[in-house]
Amino acid sequence: MRSPAFLLAALALALAACGSAPPAAADAAAVANGSAWGAPPVFPTLTGRVVDQANLLPAAEEQRLTAASDALEREVGPQYVIVTVSGLQGRSIEDFGVQLGRAWGIGSRAHNDGILLIVAPNERKVRIEVGLGLERRVTDPYAARVINERILPRFREGDYPGGIDAGSAAIIARLRSRQTDAEIAAEDHIL
Repeated sequence: MRSPAFLLAALALALAACGSAPPAAADAAAVANGSAWGAPPVFPTLTGRVVDQANLLPAAEEQRLTAASDALEREVGPQYVIVTVSGLQGRSIEDFGVQLGRAWGIGSRAHNDGILLIVAPNERKVRIEVGLGLERRVTDPYAARVINERILPRFREGDYPGGIDAGSAAIIARLRSRQTDAEIAAEDHIL
């Protein structure tokens, strides 16, 4: 049997080896606020339904997209915001999108019905970030089709406004659709 002094010394060494590592809850909080990767991202200011930090949209197109997003929210409910960013600050577009949606508070808390179209031209990335309350309407397969069939072909031709417009029209059409969740699941081949 080991002496109490030996056990205390072993315990002290074990605690010293832990150093100043934060508890698991602190690690989770660091990931949630972005500080696990260094400084949290600096997001553009939410100035309206279209935030064109990357300056891809002419003013008339920005106004038209703003009006379409406003009409969607008034008539159907979900909040839709288009954002172009000058950079993702070393993050994946998925991580950036989730953090941006949370920071801006897109959609209602009760319904979690926010949706973001994110364009990062410098990294050549596009994402449709969907709140949990809309995942049955704007499914992952549908979002992928919108990006691959509507947005990217126009972007490849250098037509950023056309790609954003085509993607927005498809997103808004799906949100306005009277299809049931079951019909959407069948159309999007979700079992």
